[in-house]
Amino acid sequence: MTDLEWDTLAEQVAYSCEGFDIVNQQVRLPNGTETEFDYLSETESVVILPFDTDGNVVVIEEWRQAVRRVNRGLPAGNLESGEDPDLTTVEPANGYADSLFHYFVAEGCEPAGDQSLDVDESIEVGTADYEDLLAAIRDGEFPDGRSALAICYFELFAE
Repeated sequence: MTDLEWDTLAEQVAYSCEGFDIVNQQVRLPNGTETEFDYLSETESVVILPFDTDGNVVVIEEWRQAVRRVNRGLPAGNLESGEDPDLTTVEPANGYADSLFHYFVAEGCEPAGDQSLDVDESIEVGTADYEDLLAAIRDGEFPDGRSALAICYFELFAE
């Protein structure tokens, strides 16, 4: 155990629903204090930076109830077996969640069929110019963090 590590004494799922759990832990802090810690636990996710055959980015407009607005972002979903990220992997909120986002780039994307949405999804698909998305991020007009990270990371580090 390092000087900063917490000791987990007990753990239980306090709340469970489709998509995530809230885990409650009894922990001992490095100074000996015993307390509770709760965090959100979910399956690993993927975020795709998809370019169509014209070089535009495929984007989605989706209602996000938590912020009560339509959100513009990139397609995302659960990680499937055998998928390996080709851009990066991050822990977006490791202070209160065990979330892990794997980022991929897809090129030459074309419509492949009808949407098959979950019951709680409201999504429209469109395209956007890559440079316009960069400008929107710079100007604070693209608040979706997981999507903004994909675009910025691609801009900075992709070959």
